[in-house]
Amino acid sequence: MSPYWVAAFATIVAGILIYRVLKLVTGPSLPLPPGPRPWPIVGNLPHMGPAPHQSLAALAQRYGPLMHLRLGFVDVVVVASAAVAEQFLKVHDANFSSRPYNSRTTYLTYNKQDLVYAPYGPRWRFLRKLSTVHMFSAKAMNDFSQLRQEEVERLTRNLARPSSEAVNLRQLLNICTTNILSRIMIGRRIFYDNSSNCDPRANEFKSMVVELMVLVGIFNIGDFIPFLDWLDLQGVKSKMKKLHKKFDAFLTSILEEHKISKNEKHRDLLSVLLSLKETPQEGYKLVEPEIKAILEDMFIAGTDTTSSTVEWAIAELIKNPRIMVQVQQELNTVVGQDKLVTELDLPNLPYLNAVVKETLRLHPPTPLSLPRVAEESCEIFGYHIPKGATLLVNVWAIGRDPKEWLDPLEFKPERFLPNGEKIDVDIRGNNFEVIPFGAGRRICVGMSLGLKVVQLLIATLAHAFDWGLENGSDPKKLNMDEAYGLTLQRAVPLFVHPRPRLSEHVYPPSSSCFGI
Repeated sequence: MSPYWVAAFATIVAGILIYRVLKLVTGPSLPLPPGPRPWPIVGNLPHMGPAPHQSLAALAQRYGPLMHLRLGFVDVVVVASAAVAEQFLKVHDANFSSRPYNSRTTYLTYNKQDLVYAPYGPRWRFLRKLSTVHMFSAKAMNDFSQLRQEEVERLTRNLARPSSEAVNLRQLLNICTTNILSRIMIGRRIFYDNSSNCDPRANEFKSMVVELMVLVGIFNIGDFIPFLDWLDLQGVKSKMKKLHKKFDAFLTSILEEHKISKNEKHRDLLSVLLSLKETPQEGYKLVEPEIKAILEDMFIAGTDTTSSTVEWAIAELIKNPRIMVQVQQELNTVVGQDKLVTELDLPNLPYLNAVVKETLRLHPPTPLSLPRVAEESCEIFGYHIPKGATLLVNVWAIGRDPKEWLDPLEFKPERFLPNGEKIDVDIRGNNFEVIPFGAGRRICVGMSLGLKVVQLLIATLAHAFDWGLENGSDPKKLNMDEAYGLTLQRAVPLFVHPRPRLSEHVYPPSSSCFGI
């Protein structure tokens, strides 16, 4: 071996030794949180399983509610209790307010030009303020109240249409929630459900959203083992690229149609966003990819999560007829049987609102929170949390923690009522036992709208109909299995026979189409 190579080798060895000595001297004296021993190279990726929220909950039973995993070459911290979640999302919230960079942010968010994955900072605050003012403020919520009522009434008329076939409740809920959002965002409905024009885009859009939720929920090997990224071993990147093209075409058509026929009834969000292409506001001027990214966030975050939550709630009420009877009795007393529920009735329905809370506890729309990243290293409960570590909050596990909940696997709305163990628990991010919308700076910007629509839909469906299962199946044997993705879907869609239970005049004639 030549003297050159000997010297080079000696330099490398010396460098490694110096690095290790310095790390021992200056490195953290605190231990990492406990966790399963990682495998070579892949780390703890094999521990994630097909349903990571369930696998991680099982690991937390062994290693505790604060765990450290090594996914490939990435440090990951997993939280599975309310007390630990409060430390990360309240005490150390500022340190965990940005998102990690990965393949989903590259291919599905126009490279982090959206709101959900945008880095924490001035631009993110501006986009959040913009969305809040024009969609989610108290004034906006009040302005769009009638609009929400109209779409829920349209769904009710469609369900009341006589039919011998069971209807796919998930599909109709998705159309309803998408049209509520689209009327707020772009000033018009985008899907139609009448017999003369059964819009085929509704099915396609639903499948696109579900595919995105599944892809985003996958732990992509290339994100954690960079030198394997080019191989795309799971085909995730290829699927994301194809899906992005579909969403881009969908959003481009919306922008083009909006430019041609503006809705003058109100200044919708898209009109505001487009105005920022020409006239900057607070120093920010938007470009078209940013506008598309924001619209995509709103459509995805506000449609599937809402429709899935309502579907879970109706499934639980069908499976628990005693609870359904109590909900209907309360609705009969407060609303009566000669009109539909309105949003003004919702504050007067404590049992119904307890059902909503219990649904969000047992079936959170996002079982694993969207990941956050540690900007700096910190200490939590005596453990070292390294800089750059990814934070995952297991919302599903927290809602089923036996240390927090009596009979955690039982659907018991009474726990949120007087004399219940959790009467004072709030689901808006103030109490960490139930955090379906997250908490802290990154709490869901659309929480107020999402919760309002969920409450109104569940109340209306329980009030306006009695429900039978397809083929006369026994409600007690109703399949309640989960399909994992970013959104917690039912593994089997809920096919039901709705039977009107209110006065006949409440259901005007409808020529709706159930084939979408």
